[in-house]
Amino acid sequence: MSNTAERYRKVAGQFTRTADGVPDGAWDNPAPCEGWVARDVVRHLVEWFPPFLQQGAGLALPSGPSVDEDPAASWRVMSDGVQAVLDDPTTESRRFSHPQAGEHALPDAIDMFFLGDVLIHTWDLARATEQDETLDRAEVEAMFAGIQPFDEVLRSSGHYGPRVTVPDDADVQTKLIAFTGRQP
Repeated sequence: MSNTAERYRKVAGQFTRTADGVPDGAWDNPAPCEGWVARDVVRHLVEWFPPFLQQGAGLALPSGPSVDEDPAASWRVMSDGVQAVLDDPTTESRRFSHPQAGEHALPDAIDMFFLGDVLIHTWDLARATEQDETLDRAEVEAMFAGIQPFDEVLRSSGHYGPRVTVPDDADVQTKLIAFTGRQP
């Protein structure tokens, strides 16, 4: 089993626990992403990644109930499908090829394009629904180190808003959240 499979299990598991912990009525709470509510955080993840994976690797992920009907279940079904792909021993030898994203080993593509998105959006969902916002420190450190060289590219692509200024001695999670244009 790949390192990506284990890392995804950990990061997606935290998102699942956060989604399952959303209090009644909180799915319409404003989220840190401008114009989004908590439900939209889930909608983003379950709507962009399956077609991306289908186009790049020819894999269809299962779809659950609509995000409007049951956001947590919608996420779980899709995320369990991603985990099944990563747990499949043949995944290591599969390729991902996408016109905008290039060619990669499939586990590497899931790591590069989706794992970090799930990590950051776990914080968004937790913040929107007043849950524990603490993210896995090792994943935060890895993501922060990995995205800093791409600052200009990520901002110019619209993936992140302007960096929020935080003190130099802020913890790494605060720095990562601020880097992505969110107010920690």
